[in-house]
Amino acid sequence: MLYFIALALGIVATIAFLVKRVKEGGVKAAMLKAFASTLFVATGVAAASTVIGYRISIALFVVMGLVMGLMGDIWLDLKWVYPETNDTYTFAGFGSFMIGHFFYLAGLFIHYADFTKPLYIVIPAVIALLLGGGVVILEKPMKMVYGKFKAITGVYGFVLGFMTFLSGSLALMHNFKEMTLNFMFVGGVLFLLSDLILSGTYFGEGKRRPVDIVTNHVAYYAAQFVIASAILFI
Repeated sequence: MLYFIALALGIVATIAFLVKRVKEGGVKAAMLKAFASTLFVATGVAAASTVIGYRISIALFVVMGLVMGLMGDIWLDLKWVYPETNDTYTFAGFGSFMIGHFFYLAGLFIHYADFTKPLYIVIPAVIALLLGGGVVILEKPMKMVYGKFKAITGVYGFVLGFMTFLSGSLALMHNFKEMTLNFMFVGGVLFLLSDLILSGTYFGEGKRRPVDIVTNHVAYYAAQFVIASAILFI
């Protein structure tokens, strides 16, 4: 019951945030965003309360990842509120999300990886490496200007890609019978989609339209609530 309450409140809060963000932005929008993000953490905690036994550890890893997502949201929204310290908040946001994905990876490795089948780990890592490198190499063709954020953008692309492709690879290894892995994979794909749009918003030109803001955040919050919901099936 607590899970469904938190999820429902989270959806409502996300919609309220998007309305405020598109209309005027500012501090009130940042506060609503922080509240919506707190609710995807609450959704994960509510789901984790149903987990028993040794698998509680993966639930905690996912919850910690969600908490780092909340922190990342706060830092990245403050960059719009306090543009004079834009770079500091942007780096802090990147760092928080990377740490969050490391928590997700830790849970995946500890509970689902099979090191006697290394290809299910190596192949996702190679694909993620190509993704991270491609993000940097294709900067000009994609009409992006990363500037001082080029290195961290590539590293973040690798980490996010590895979490996504590893969860998909492990889901395949388990014949898609582990719903936690399925949900993590879907959440990762939505995360990639969100960050693809976000990169245009941050580093591209003419991509800060209301439609870009809405699609970015819809994909992002869907990703976080799907990942939080993955805990239900542990």
